[in-house]
Amino acid sequence: MTEKIDFARYTRIKASRRGRVLTLALSNPVLMNAVDGEMHRELSRIFLDTADDPDSDIAVLTGEGDAFSAGGDLNGMKRGFEAGEKGPDAAEAKRIVFLLLDLEKPIIAKVRGPAVGLGATIALMCDVIFASDNARFADPHVRAGIVAGDGGAIILPQLVGYARAKEYLMTGDPVPAVEAERIGLINHVVPDAEIDVRVEAFADKLAGGATQAIKYSKVSVNIGLKQLAHSILDTSIGYEMLTFTTEDHKEAVRSFLEKRKPTFTGR
Repeated sequence: MTEKIDFARYTRIKASRRGRVLTLALSNPVLMNAVDGEMHRELSRIFLDTADDPDSDIAVLTGEGDAFSAGGDLNGMKRGFEAGEKGPDAAEAKRIVFLLLDLEKPIIAKVRGPAVGLGATIALMCDVIFASDNARFADPHVRAGIVAGDGGAIILPQLVGYARAKEYLMTGDPVPAVEAERIGLINHVVPDAEIDVRVEAFADKLAGGATQAIKYSKVSVNIGLKQLAHSILDTSIGYEMLTFTTEDHKEAVRSFLEKRKPTFTGR
């Protein structure tokens, strides 16, 4: 018999169940579910546990409260470079992407409010993305003086084409939900009051279908994405780790926390 998964051991991701549907909620509400060190570690394990969970066929990924994820924890970044650290764990970053793409169970993103940085990446790498009409998507790594290395360079071009992807990655400009749906970045934008019902209905549709056929159809489609991830991720994360050591990164973080415009020097 397959061993039960203890999702209660996670502190930054809350799990709940409804029938054969497992919901995972990013949980760092004080910081709008920003990805701090603990959440980063947990994201590098949660999708493996989701894959091994014997009590679910479908997963939903969302954020606790009114935000999906506000991106990186800038206070944590400041503490890191002041302590001489080089940035987030690169191996963890790779596991997050590969375990999410390896997950055979369909995973639905339910996005309210901001989905920023790594938050945007994991939402957009889900199989079907529902967004509230108050949602917005952004990969503003460059605004923090770092390379969009954790997956944006993989998934954005596949969803919206290379020209749009490079524009969003080089500027960090946000994409409102309505525009995101129009350009194919997400599947559905719905009124905020309806998103829970819409996601539940879609999850139930998949859960009531031929789950093996659905699962392996997803696996087949993801082969190309996994090949891209293997060809791109080492380079993009390597560049990201490099830019974590730059003066521009330190200036970006300090200026944000001090609520002023950054002065970048290219160093």
